[in-house]
Amino acid sequence: MSSSQPLSGYRIVEIGHSVAAPYAGMILADLGADVIKIEHPDGGDYARGWGPPFWNEAAPHFAAMNRNKRSVAVDLADNAQSAALKQLILDEADAVICNLRPGTAERRGLGAQALLAAKPALVYCEVGAFGSGGPLSDKPGYDPLMQAYGGLMSITGESVERPPIRVGVSMIDIGAGLWAALGVMGALLEREKTGRGGLVETSLYETAVGWVTIPIARVNIEPAPQLPHGSGAPGIVPYQAFRTADGWLVIGAGNDNLFAKLVEALGLADLANDERYRANRGRVQHRATLIPVLEAEAAKRTTAQLAALLDEFGVPNAPVQKIEQVIDNAQTRALGIVQQGPSGALPTVGLPLRFDGKRPEYKQAAPTLGAHTEEVMGRYRGSRPS
Repeated sequence: MSSSQPLSGYRIVEIGHSVAAPYAGMILADLGADVIKIEHPDGGDYARGWGPPFWNEAAPHFAAMNRNKRSVAVDLADNAQSAALKQLILDEADAVICNLRPGTAERRGLGAQALLAAKPALVYCEVGAFGSGGPLSDKPGYDPLMQAYGGLMSITGESVERPPIRVGVSMIDIGAGLWAALGVMGALLEREKTGRGGLVETSLYETAVGWVTIPIARVNIEPAPQLPHGSGAPGIVPYQAFRTADGWLVIGAGNDNLFAKLVEALGLADLANDERYRANRGRVQHRATLIPVLEAEAAKRTTAQLAALLDEFGVPNAPVQKIEQVIDNAQTRALGIVQQGPSGALPTVGLPLRFDGKRPEYKQAAPTLGAHTEEVMGRYRGSRPS
């Protein structure tokens, strides 16, 4: 492979806001596509205002997820501007990503049905809230709502007695963006064979249900309440964070051999021969008696001491790092995944993907609102926002 830009030459129109559609667009832009981001002239993408802090008048969500794109200001409520955008899509776009509220794009003549009828080669990706079909199809949704409705909050946290906990990042939105990008690329590959595009659909709710694949399998095998286990896992023990003398260390003894190494390292080798703990099945059943014994030993050492000891015995482990530690971590720096970008750009996280050792480039910082309106829409009537 000669390039980390396999989508070079494709043009994508992103009619979206917040996280899901912009993250999908960012993936495609990083992979070389020309992504034209459509924003309302008055304020632009909602994510621009999700601060402080702010960089170049944009909040972190926007700055992190809109690099390598061009921003075009279009008021979709203005018939002339909507018509101009439609013509741009029909003339130039290979794909559209849309995550507007149900019915909004259709009212502006920018829905999938109208555009695909006029341009069968177009790939149109809808990123919905609850997905098409079903009683909730027209209901709006956001990441924390889907973490709740999709069951994720019920298994995240310390115990059922504690309040529900949201995962600390927008994992439903980002996951939906990943599915959208994957769907668009798959449809573009299919178009190479058939010449036809089509409709790609994903949603926040489907993504949320996708994240709970394993808990759903567990319930289908053995119907029972799925409980939160803090930093641990329901089916693997020990597989969690342990408090040390000065912090926390996650220990992942994911099989019986690793458990034997762990207890040997801690001076508890006899536990590996205890019928209650020898096999993972027993350790899960007797979690309540085993974990306190391991916690007591972990607390006798600092995080660094315990990590070094477990490394010596080949037991997987990792300290619980703060975000600033992740940024400064030697492994992070070696991978170059926090990219500096062009001069004056905000460093942001690149794609967790490399082609023949090369990560897709960070060529352009997140654009200012409407920075490319004239450049992109100048030849289309009604292009200038009123």
